[in-house]
Amino acid sequence: MIIGGGPGGYEAALVAAQLGAEVTVVDCDGLGGASVLTDCVPSKTLIATAEVMTTFDSSHDELGIVIEGEDPAAAGAAPARVLGVDLGKVNRRVKRLALAQSHDITASVTRSGVRVLRGCGRLDPRRAEDGTRSVTVTDRDGNAQTLVADAVLIATGGHPRELPDAEPDGERILNWKQVYELKELPEELIVVGSGVTGAEFAGAYQALGSRVTLVSSRDRVLPGEDPDAAVVLEDVFRRRGMNVMGRSRAAAVRRVDGPEGPGSRVEVTLADGRTVLGTHCLMAVGAVPNTGGLGLAEAGVKLKDSGHVWTDRVSRTTAPGVYAAGDCTGVLALASVAAMQGRIAMYHFLGHAVTPLDLKAVSANIFTDPEIATVGYNQSDIDEGRIDARAVKLPLVGNARAKMQGIRDGFVKLFCRPGTGIVVGGVVVAPRASELIHPISIAVDNNLTVEQIAKAFTVYPSLSGSIAESARQLQTRKAGEAL
Repeated sequence: MIIGGGPGGYEAALVAAQLGAEVTVVDCDGLGGASVLTDCVPSKTLIATAEVMTTFDSSHDELGIVIEGEDPAAAGAAPARVLGVDLGKVNRRVKRLALAQSHDITASVTRSGVRVLRGCGRLDPRRAEDGTRSVTVTDRDGNAQTLVADAVLIATGGHPRELPDAEPDGERILNWKQVYELKELPEELIVVGSGVTGAEFAGAYQALGSRVTLVSSRDRVLPGEDPDAAVVLEDVFRRRGMNVMGRSRAAAVRRVDGPEGPGSRVEVTLADGRTVLGTHCLMAVGAVPNTGGLGLAEAGVKLKDSGHVWTDRVSRTTAPGVYAAGDCTGVLALASVAAMQGRIAMYHFLGHAVTPLDLKAVSANIFTDPEIATVGYNQSDIDEGRIDARAVKLPLVGNARAKMQGIRDGFVKLFCRPGTGIVVGGVVVAPRASELIHPISIAVDNNLTVEQIAKAFTVYPSLSGSIAESARQLQTRKAGEAL
């Protein structure tokens, strides 16, 4: 029995079915979960449109592309930009693709012989003498049925965190699930929160044409990411006209009257008393796990103070026969990690060989422009003495392919162990960094050395050539240290 149909749930269902288990998935919204329906797939679809506009805006002049009606020779002519975007059309495409992806997942799961029930599941507090668990499934009409399972996987995800004095209304004050209902582009958007979600939406709406203010309680954007990468992104944001307000904690958000009528604007009040006015506000202040109402504590499942389910590295909870995966565990809020946790749980329960979850092999990407991709150990691990490693950062400004494409921002950074030269981590800041990080991920996962990365052929010219060049510089540094 799997409660929750997101990446952790449906990937686990596929694995269990392939291994011969009888599988039932209980889901209340649609397979794919928030990742497919309201989070990852929709946001990246929106960002795809923003990316096209940003790429054109930032490089068309340098590449010699002339917009019809533009006079490039006119003295003092303002830089041209794409005319605009039909946000209603963009959001209709966003929701259409999200639903299509959910339907594809449902078809794949049902073809594998998995039973899918629409409803909410709750664990029975008692475990039967034969080790089985009972789960009560209640549908939207209130009809309940009790099913018995040998094992239960909790994969219920999370939902947007809300501030007491900044409750979203779906019209002017929004969370990241509600933005896809907008029919028109926000004229002045205030984004509260400078983590991954806040940075992605701030960059996207700025590219689409909104005037964006990013309110950050920390001293820089992306406080948990590589500091060099964060500096590049914040510089790009400011250069493109975004108002980035550091060390500015939001205390409250309310609708106020404006020229367009009552409640047509929003006012964000900061902790120090300052106020920021805009037409819309997007709250991006984290997520809360969906662990309430499931009967977890009564069934012996330990919860953290944050409400997340405690798990070990093979996805077991403290209750026998109960596993957990995904955002409800608070391990790492990535679809890839949720899916791996779910697969590991099924392999473990069904008696197959399993490798415990290794977070140092996880690659992650922030879909801003430029993108920021990371894997393995990071700069703070080195600076704080958690690992002894050497680093090389190679700006893309010297890369031939980057010059051809008009790319001016970004870099490749590699970390390797001194002596052995084993690659232990990396950062890529570039367009399509999500694709460029893969060779570094392979190196980290397989304990490859900088020598092995350096001697592999790369295409010339290519952005991936900077990865090989970074390895060669580390290789040279390592040889110098040996001398």
